[in-house]
Amino acid sequence: MHITAAESQVMESLWRTSPLTPDELIADVRTREDWGPATVKTLINRLLKKKALRSERIDGRTRYIPLVQRADYVQSESQNLLDRLFGGELTPLVAHFAEHRKLTPQEVERLKRLIDELGDDK
Repeated sequence: MHITAAESQVMESLWRTSPLTPDELIADVRTREDWGPATVKTLINRLLKKKALRSERIDGRTRYIPLVQRADYVQSESQNLLDRLFGGELTPLVAHFAEHRKLTPQEVERLKRLIDELGDDK
């Protein structure tokens, strides 16, 4: 299942707070995006069809609950980016960021620790 960038804004609201009523969800998304209620409702309906979220009646009101975990979404999107732009290889991705974006000393240290930890797993 592919969640679009726009749909991910709806999911982010639900990953932060769930369950949400339609009005709560629309209001939360609109704090970040300049979208009308109809746009948010369209995105909700797409996500329902994709089974990324479900609606449930709680206390007589419809509420939305995510069925996709944020960690699973991030993993899938990260892998898609890596595959699409870097042939599935991690080293060119890290090199790209190191060459085109100044890494802070904290980021460099974190990368060194990560490499050391990965080396310890052998």
